Amino acid sequence: MTDRFENTAPSLAGPASHGFAITPSDSALLVENTRAIYVGSGGDIAALMLSGANVLLSAVPSGSILPLRLTKIMASGTTADNIVGLA
Repeated sequence: MTDRFENTAPSLAGPASHGFAITPSDSALLVENTRAIYVGSGGDIAALMLSGANVLLSAVPSGSILPLRLTKIMASGTTADNIVGLA
């Protein structure tokens, strides 16, 4: 398959090239930091930002793509489900 963009440097403004399922955990970090997340089933998201700040995102709608650099999504406080990390 041809990839017309294989010689283009990736940027945070460009599209994601990798995705992985996220299981919220109060102890484990994500397998890699995200450039965005997709929220399949809406709700609240308690997260740890790349900067180290803890945030609570309330009432995130289903189907949202949030451009967030996260290192963890906590189980405590997270009611959203089917979250996918985009990198």
